[in-house]
Amino acid sequence: MRTRTTNIPLSVLDLSPIRHGHGPAEALANTVELARAIEAYGYHRFWISEHHNTTAMASSATSIMIGRVAAATERIRVGAGGVMLPNHAPYVVAEQFGTLAAYHPGRIDLGLGRAPGTDPWTTRALRRDHKGGLDFPEQVAELRGYLAPGDGKGKVRAIPGEGSDVPVYILGSSTFGAALAAREGLPFVHASHFSPDRLDEALERYRAEYRPSAAHPEPYAIVAANAVVADTEKEAVRTFSTLRQKFLTHFRGEMRILPPVDDIDRVWAPQEAQMVNAMLRESFVGTPDTVRAGLEDLAERTGADELMIVSEAWDFATRLRSYELLARTWNL
Repeated sequence: MRTRTTNIPLSVLDLSPIRHGHGPAEALANTVELARAIEAYGYHRFWISEHHNTTAMASSATSIMIGRVAAATERIRVGAGGVMLPNHAPYVVAEQFGTLAAYHPGRIDLGLGRAPGTDPWTTRALRRDHKGGLDFPEQVAELRGYLAPGDGKGKVRAIPGEGSDVPVYILGSSTFGAALAAREGLPFVHASHFSPDRLDEALERYRAEYRPSAAHPEPYAIVAANAVVADTEKEAVRTFSTLRQKFLTHFRGEMRILPPVDDIDRVWAPQEAQMVNAMLRESFVGTPDTVRAGLEDLAERTGADELMIVSEAWDFATRLRSYELLARTWNL
């Protein structure tokens, strides 16, 4: 009998972090190098997030980054984790991802979210007819219509895009996205790497309300988690302080990617520690055996069909090493 570690695929979500004092060019180059390594390590897919107006992340032009990463790799699935659909015209997204699928057949994924991925002012700049994401279900339906096979008679056709049937995934951190994914018979991805509070509730609703579709006769749940793996517990905890400081600086008003510290308790106040640790509750930090056990427990608790891993570090080589160690212990 195969173990759970060989049954559950592992994938990677990359936010293209920009180190404080450095520029986006370094972050974008690292994303491409990371994708090549992730493919070599045997991970299932490599997704790129969408964020705007932040000096901490370079992942704003998601579809362009996906094209660059897909061209630099050969086999791994590459996708959006995700496109924040209310920021975009569904028709344009269909053309973009139809084009990506034409260049890289069978390798492109399209994760869709309704959050802005930015602050209220930038949201207004992105969404000229801002509806607060309330029309997200209608946007998803419109986009999927453009990607579906057509009869050649439609007045508005996405070319490329029509007939590509790019796989669509619904992203969310609440029951809203879970219910939509269930109703449409689509895979659901929970953003528990930074918003774990409603993980169990969302997955329960997703499975209870799931309507089988032709492409997905069974529900498929992907659970995101942070993982930092190192040769020693001390090294892993120190590396993890960079992610903790990222959320700490977010609470303080300006998100930053900062060097690791030996004692995080010297950096934050008790109330700040409580807030950050609550957001990062689904984080697994330590040696390969420790992290593997934690992720196995997460998969068991949630019944996840796949785990999406985020591993952040100040030093890029340390980040690569974390993913490499995890791949080895997971038997990828």
